[in-house]
Parts: sequence; C-alpha cells; structure tokens
Amino acid sequence: MAAGTNSLELVVLGLLKEQDMHGYELKKRMTESLGLIMHVSWGSLYPALARLEARGAVKAVEARPAISSIPMTGSLGGERAVFRSNGEGIRGSRNKKVYGITDIGSTLFYQILNDESEIDEKGFAVRLAFANHMDREKRLKMLKDRRDLILERVRSSRRNFEKKRFALEPYVELVLEHFRSTNSSDLAWIEELIRNEEAAMASPDKESLVSQEIQENL
Repeated sequence: MAAGTNSLELVVLGLLKEQDMHGYELKKRMTESLGLIMHVSWGSLYPALARLEARGAVKAVEARPAISSIPMTGSLGGERAVFRSNGEGIRGSRNKKVYGITDIGSTLFYQILNDESEIDEKGFAVRLAFANHMDREKRLKMLKDRRDLILERVRSSRRNFEKKRFALEPYVELVLEHFRSTNSSDLAWIEELIRNEEAAMASPDKESLVSQEIQENL
C-alpha cells in the first residue's frame, strides 16, 4: 500500500477513535487540524472510507439528516466519489452515513501508527500528530530516528555547502543556506521533543511530551 494511503487511513482512523463522524465532518476536522500537514480531497477521502469499510475497519453506526446539498469540490471526479459513497451527500432528504471505528480498525490504526517503514515528511508529521496513542518507548524511538535523519541532512548539507561554496551561483547559495537553516531549526525542535519525552519517562506523573511552556503558547 502506498505511503500516502497509509497516512490518510491513519488520519481517518485516528479521528474516528475520538468520535463517530460522517464524511463531511471528517473532511472539516482534517482541514482544521491537519491542513498544514496534508491536503485531503473528496476524491481521496471517500475511496479511503470505502476501502476501510470493505476491510471491516469502519462501519456505519447511525444515520443523520442530510444537508441540502453536497459540497462543491471543483473536481468532477471528487463529486462523483461523494455520490458513489453509498448515497452519502445525495441531494434531498436521504440520510447520510456516519462512520465509526471497529475493533479491526483500532488494530489497523496501531499497526499503521507503529509502522517504521514510512519516514517521509508527511508520514512523520501524521504519526507525530497521533503520538499520544503510542507507547512512550516507541514514541521516543520515532523521535530519535527522526533526529538521526535530520542530523545526517545537516552534516551532508554542511559538507556540500563548504565543498562547492565558491563555484555556485549566488542564488544557489541562498537556497542551500535556507535548507541549512531549516534543517538546523528542525534539529533543535526534535531535540526539544526528545528531552521532554525523556523527562516524561523519568517522571511517572508527567504525561505529555510537549513542555508546559510550549502548550501555553499554542
């Protein structure tokens, strides 16, 4: 299964673990809470829900009165996907499907969450967003693996920058300097998360890997 598909299904299952929702609510929650991490279209959300339902990971739990019209996506394929989703979004008085997670879905959620094979930017960000569901040891390992990856990027960037510094166009140097700065900031950020996580593991009464100071500024 594609890495992007895993990330999308992780988000769907993670949000449904919080509460039952219909497709429109899921899309809204994704946009509000994870919009900066990943963009989810109607044309990808409803097929994902259909796949999860076919696997027994989600199920229809109740029916609610439908809104008067389907959301306009600007994509014919996306709007067709809405209509194909077992009647959800159909204009008129039909009920819309409300999805809930099953035991199979909960198991799948933890399998995807703890899968170490996906280490791209979006995959890491999505896992971190649901990291409160991970064991502390696995969460710390994920953070340290990410730190090692960023650290290697910092070292590689420094080597390449210094080696080619005097042979590059000025704007190429600006781009490389930007990446160096971004990697350095990411490294400082991940080190802070690791310190907070290690402090939480050392103090049984401390539950969050995010420091109180950071939480107050959110």
